Amino acid sequence: MPRSTKADKARQLNAAYALLQRNTPLPKAIQHLSGVFDLSERQAYRYLQEAAHLERPVEVTEATVPITLKVPARTARLLRAYARSSGLTIGAIVTRALTAFLSARRRHG
Repeated sequence: MPRSTKADKARQLNAAYALLQRNTPLPKAIQHLSGVFDLSERQAYRYLQEAAHLERPVEVTEATVPITLKVPARTARLLRAYARSSGLTIGAIVTRALTAFLSARRRHG
């Protein structure tokens, strides 16, 4: 069986979170997750344990592909500093910036 992607894991964790929010009894929640996501009961239980510590559902992200960008050294320094202070990855920052830029461009062009 193929390994779960990050998006798969996020969906499973969010499903566990939703079950806990609805106060679903643990045995029923384990059965539900196990059946819906084709997980072992042990895996389902682990997702429920992890979901119990969440304050809100986790973001489900798309699969990513690596690309190489060349930016001026000053831009790289600013990007790294922002990543450290924000707790975001450089990839997340660049993705958000490019998404905003491309969305604005579609609206205006």
